[in-house]
Amino acid sequence: MRLINTTTLQVVEFLSIDVPPYAILSHTWGSEEVTFRDMMLLTDAPAVEARFERKAGFFKIQKSCEIAKRDGFGYIWNDTCCIDKESSAELSEAINSMYRHYGNSGVC
Repeated sequence: MRLINTTTLQVVEFLSIDVPPYAILSHTWGSEEVTFRDMMLLTDAPAVEARFERKAGFFKIQKSCEIAKRDGFGYIWNDTCCIDKESSAELSEAINSMYRHYGNSGVC
């Protein structure tokens, strides 16, 4: 399971037995959502980061992290950022795991 660190905004992958407490973001998709690929590029270069921060969906991720961090969570899960939708196998598994992701979260 991948989670977003609420301090660094880095995506971190955890084995199922090592998943820390996390908040989950339930949201509606809008234009310019931040994707898993965007999150992977975030650490590559300042120019990429600047482009990423201009996406409309970035504010949603940033504020979610701020609120989760304020509430004591070091991580959040968000479908658009934590699932590689370019992988049909991963997308299929993620769809089948949604109930578990929401059920295991500390707060939604």
